[in-house]
Amino acid sequence: MKWWGWGDEGVAFTHDDKPDLGPFIRRFIDVDVDAPAAHPVAFGDLDVPEPLLDADLRAALEAAAGAAHVSTDPLDRVVHARGKSLRDLVRHRQGDLGRLPDVVVRPGSEADVEAIVRAVIDADAVAIPFGGGTNISGSLEAPRGEERTVVSVDLGRMDRVLEIDDGSRIARVQAGVLGPELERQLGPRGWTIGHFPDSFSHSTLGGWIATRSSGMQSDKYGDVAELTRAVRVVTPTGMLATRPVPHTSTGPSVREMILGSEGRLGIITEATVHVHRVPERRTILGYLFPDWPSALRAMQAIAESDAAPSVTRVSDAPETAFSFATKKAPTALDRAKSKGLRLFLDRKSSFGELDQMCLSFIGFEGGKAHVATQRKLVGKIVSAHGGLCIGASPGELYDQKKFDTPYIRDYLLDRGALADVSETSAPWSVLPGLYDRVMAAARGAFAELGVRGYIMCHLSHSYHAGACLYFTFAFKPAPTGEPLDQYDRVKSAIQQTFVDCGATLSHHHAVGTEHAQWLEEDISAPGVAMLRALFEGVDPGANLNPGKIVGATGDPARSP
Repeated sequence: MKWWGWGDEGVAFTHDDKPDLGPFIRRFIDVDVDAPAAHPVAFGDLDVPEPLLDADLRAALEAAAGAAHVSTDPLDRVVHARGKSLRDLVRHRQGDLGRLPDVVVRPGSEADVEAIVRAVIDADAVAIPFGGGTNISGSLEAPRGEERTVVSVDLGRMDRVLEIDDGSRIARVQAGVLGPELERQLGPRGWTIGHFPDSFSHSTLGGWIATRSSGMQSDKYGDVAELTRAVRVVTPTGMLATRPVPHTSTGPSVREMILGSEGRLGIITEATVHVHRVPERRTILGYLFPDWPSALRAMQAIAESDAAPSVTRVSDAPETAFSFATKKAPTALDRAKSKGLRLFLDRKSSFGELDQMCLSFIGFEGGKAHVATQRKLVGKIVSAHGGLCIGASPGELYDQKKFDTPYIRDYLLDRGALADVSETSAPWSVLPGLYDRVMAAARGAFAELGVRGYIMCHLSHSYHAGACLYFTFAFKPAPTGEPLDQYDRVKSAIQQTFVDCGATLSHHHAVGTEHAQWLEEDISAPGVAMLRALFEGVDPGANLNPGKIVGATGDPARSP
């Protein structure tokens, strides 16, 4: 991963082959994409402090993982200092590195992790687990005032599928495996985990579990909380191990305590997860709805029906317009098809103002007969709500590009614009009003700042009782004032509206430090007290990722 941005070096988003994108960005956020792009501070110009690592702790870490896997290299430390939130990237690009880890250690086994945790606690140091580094909620950064040695524990060497129980359809997997590598090991044996978050290419199984991740196909396969049957976790008092049973009534779930714990209870080394047979067929179709209310009603009707699609995603009108603006230069055939579709929509009574239409992607997986049945069920519901299917081509394009979206944020940062996301979930009955209030809150914040901003939304996951709404916003900061202060006003307006409407502060991006201020409104004061008691009871020395989710009692230096 780049130290200053998302993804691999040499991979970047461009507008050069997208003729409508430049005018779109200029119109809505007042950014000239053809102006010279800014660049991060050169790495050589960064002020990287010397590591705070005494000889005894270094020796203990080297004994645990091997000297070759203990690093104080400046680039290694900078890469492991933070995740990939907007705040992380803005500060890194400016050369504000925060509290860097002093050392990066890469264990190769569970026994290595146990030895590392013992060494950290014996030295009264701090251990922060590191998977792929994609977190966007501040879960990876040490508290700025932390005076103890900070050890980043990178699980990347622990990347193997250890065992597959074909009869039970579960697999034991080491926590450091990246998404693509997990699928590479499962696929030849006919299995898939079915978990594909936006960060899939660069995130790990352990990271998914530690942040209660959701994937693009969670409608079918379940969120990671449903996929995870058992965990093994190195804690300050020893190895925590749960059994991979389908259900248990043995008190409050320890497995659930680990899910979403962000490294505060221990370092996840292994998990037993559901796996599924690679489907015979997989199809994602594109649909159009006349407007957002119709689209929401259709998604709810699909959730209530006998249909069981793997993907239910629909964009509002602003996001649909953005999607169309990112299309590559059309061929003559593309132009003819677009003209024909527009003429058809002009004549279709359910479509009024075409600038209100909403683009949807719905996925189907399984055997040939099953997919055909699902498509028919969904087709009837879509038609009943005024929508129509526009075929497989848009779905295929979405499937190819679904992991590219995070690169757009770097592209905008290069051009002086700030872009970020906020996502939530709420009951079906709440979603329409929630959407309206969030859009109004964000636009109100743009107006108060005196900036031209854009906000858009899609429904990304459907459940029995409700759905996830995923908002994306962008603006060019006003010339006066700190850009991150302006960002905070927009982000806070959106997040506060979530909890004011009875929605959750985050559906799948975790709490970290970015969302911690709203936690009490989400889970109540006794809920926060319960979490604090849990963290302090398991880790009384605050040696494991301190300050995340809730701060330590009476110790502001170790709070977010």
